[in-house]
Amino acid sequence: MNPHYIQFFTATILWWKKLLQPDKYKQIIIDSMRFLVNDKRVKIYGFVIMPNHIHLIWRIQENHFLEDVQRDFLKYTAQQIKFDLQAHHPQVLATFEVNLKDRKYQFWERNPLSIDLFDRKTVEQKLVYIHNNPLQEKWNLAVHPSNYHYSSFQFYETLVDDFGFLTHYREDY
Repeated sequence: MNPHYIQFFTATILWWKKLLQPDKYKQIIIDSMRFLVNDKRVKIYGFVIMPNHIHLIWRIQENHFLEDVQRDFLKYTAQQIKFDLQAHHPQVLATFEVNLKDRKYQFWERNPLSIDLFDRKTVEQKLVYIHNNPLQEKWNLAVHPSNYHYSSFQFYETLVDDFGFLTHYREDY
């Protein structure tokens, strides 16, 4: 039995900047999620990638620790985005300069949010929340969840996993 609960995880871009607006940066997040699943570090049940934050519903797998998985995920995605910014958008990279003792640039806010989801009803509520996130008036990214590509909504509608890393929450609840 896995000792970890399914969790609702949120990570936000530093200063709420809309760094994840370009699809190429969303793809970095997707590729990293796929790696974590293929490496058997997590199961991912749902996600949405917004312009300045991400929401995941995931479970850390046995023999892995939440802190390690979060750190590796956020560090890797930040490095990949930094490499692209260095090569193609140095003026944008400069806006993320922090000059801290352990880093010159920072892309993710510190202390991402992780909340244990103890039952199926709560998982379902969080899935509805993340799938409707792009519809909020402040974002206006889609008129229906099915119109927003960077979420797990279509998986739950069609049971076809176009991303190649999703698990239906009912398999574990």
